[in-house]
Amino acid sequence: MKKETVLSGIRPTGFVHLGNYFGAMRNWVRMQDEYDCYYCIVDWHSLTTHPDTRELQNNVLRLLSELLASGLDPERCVLYVQSDVPEIAELYLYLNMLSYKGELEKTVTFKDKVRQQPDNVNAGLLTYPVLQAADILVHRALKVPVGKDQEQHIEMTRNFAERFNHRYGEVFPMPKAFSYGSELIKIMSLDGTGKMSKSENQMATLYLADDDELITQKIKKAKSDTLPVEPNSKKTDAVENLFGLMRLVSTQDVVEKFEADFNNCSIRYGDMKAQLGEDMVKFIRPLRDQAKALRADDKYLKEVMEMGAEKARKSAKATMKLVRNAIGLKYF
Repeated sequence: MKKETVLSGIRPTGFVHLGNYFGAMRNWVRMQDEYDCYYCIVDWHSLTTHPDTRELQNNVLRLLSELLASGLDPERCVLYVQSDVPEIAELYLYLNMLSYKGELEKTVTFKDKVRQQPDNVNAGLLTYPVLQAADILVHRALKVPVGKDQEQHIEMTRNFAERFNHRYGEVFPMPKAFSYGSELIKIMSLDGTGKMSKSENQMATLYLADDDELITQKIKKAKSDTLPVEPNSKKTDAVENLFGLMRLVSTQDVVEKFEADFNNCSIRYGDMKAQLGEDMVKFIRPLRDQAKALRADDKYLKEVMEMGAEKARKSAKATMKLVRNAIGLKYF
């Protein structure tokens, strides 16, 4: 029985952090044996917000190393770089003919980016959802694991696919956004101001590349709160975030110990942060060290990229043959 195709992508901007790992990468590893998985480093997408490409190649290689260190296996999934598959750009061109200025301008992410970078509102930023649709549809993926902020883009992908099918004939299945697992893990920044970020508020974000001392330092400075004054009090967001992190990396008995301390009003946040820092170091260190070793092996990374590109292009070429035939772009 043929497995369903899954497509997901990650931008090579900034550093991979704990939210990326638990929110996406860990699930990607688990999906490798259940689905036909395509995982893409979307370097073209990064150009819409990061036009300076001096660090792009290094960022791509570092990200690839971290994905491999996290457990992605190029023999069990298709792991590739977006720009190595030119068929995506061709499909992007055709889908642009089926997208409209008004709907693209209403996209929430476009409005956000316009506010963030008013001096760089480029056409690629406007048509970002179209390129994302091409990423998905070029493999005729059925499932796209995304966060809540990307669900509008998946709906737009379905709209573009439906318009193509209606105008030229049935080529694309309808992809769906889905969350792998029982719940979506969202990791907040250590200062309580929002989600962890690849490039912003770096002292409030735990990166897979952080050294042991920096991890400990960041957690020590993490926001906590006043001590509870009544047994079994409701945790504030900041305190719940500390417990959430502890549940991810600490043993069950450690979590239960600090839960009990909180509920009987005897918790010492300094002790909790010290324990959390120790457990976080134990969790991140092997990922960091493995990624560092992989990053030093340029020959292997090149082999992984070449293998991924070959597999991705085979899938993309099959789709584009159907697309060109449907449109009528076949002259000999």
